Amino acid sequence: MKSFAYDRPADAAAALALLDAHPDARLLGGGTNLVDLMRLGVEHPSRLVDVSRLDFGGISIDADGGVRIGASVRNSDLAGDMTVRSRHPLVAEAVLAGASGQLRNMATVAGNLLQRTRCVFFADVSTPCNKRHPGSGCSARGSGAARELAVLGASASCLATFPGDLAVALVALDATVEFETAEGSASIPVDQLYRLPGDRPDLDTTLPPRALITSITIPAAPAGMSTSYRKARDRQSFAFGLVTVAAGLRLEDGIVTGVRIALGGVSHRPWRARVIEQRLVGAPFDADTLNDAIAAELSAAEPEPENAFKLELAHRLISGALRDLAERQGEGA
Repeated sequence: MKSFAYDRPADAAAALALLDAHPDARLLGGGTNLVDLMRLGVEHPSRLVDVSRLDFGGISIDADGGVRIGASVRNSDLAGDMTVRSRHPLVAEAVLAGASGQLRNMATVAGNLLQRTRCVFFADVSTPCNKRHPGSGCSARGSGAARELAVLGASASCLATFPGDLAVALVALDATVEFETAEGSASIPVDQLYRLPGDRPDLDTTLPPRALITSITIPAAPAGMSTSYRKARDRQSFAFGLVTVAAGLRLEDGIVTGVRIALGGVSHRPWRARVIEQRLVGAPFDADTLNDAIAAELSAAEPEPENAFKLELAHRLISGALRDLAERQGEGA
């Protein structure tokens, strides 16, 4: 049993003071990921700073029509909120696709965004892992056990994937994360929050040290854009996505006037499919254009033999999601 200190600060300022005084402290939200990693010996903080009860403002509509979500909002409350369901159903769909009802009741929005990879080698402290111990090696490469791991943006140092669903939807919706440090408040687009592994896969995000996420803001949805979330996984519940797709589409007289695509389960970070978006906007929505755009996006992939199937799976999911959205708007491909 490894001992650790536990603090429950009264406000964000007190939480930041504790982080500043104890650099190896970790923030505790719902604990659905961190506590598991502590049990496995992957994480071993000397102090936990419980911010799950801090009031970060719940869910509200800002002056520009965007939706602001407090960091401590539980995932189940987020998925059930009528403001979210009416303005950004993609978010509710993504949250409901994740984990189980019991975990959604515990997990917080900020904790969901900061969850760590579920790579089996990361969780196994008996194996080398650059994400746990930089420079020790990547046990996944050449192991024959990389079925669930990255095919896009991986490096020689790491094949890990980001496991979440909410972040994939937020990337597609151009959401922003607001956070505080001892130096003050700042914000960053969710699309820039996560890193590719490079030679430092131990660094999951671009957040500065000892930062405290306070809220997420989703801008008002583009008029006329339909959205959908799709997730392919090994079982219906409590399984991480092999490939997930957050999609948005707007058509006018058969021409694509707006498209958003973000992928999960394929990279160290939620993958914004910019190549697809650039190729489709302004083009007719037809099968050839769609397939060519998807193929161009996935051409950068470098899969392992056991996860090469993800490329065909991603192609089918993206194509199916966009075709369904086109039919929903009364225009098919």
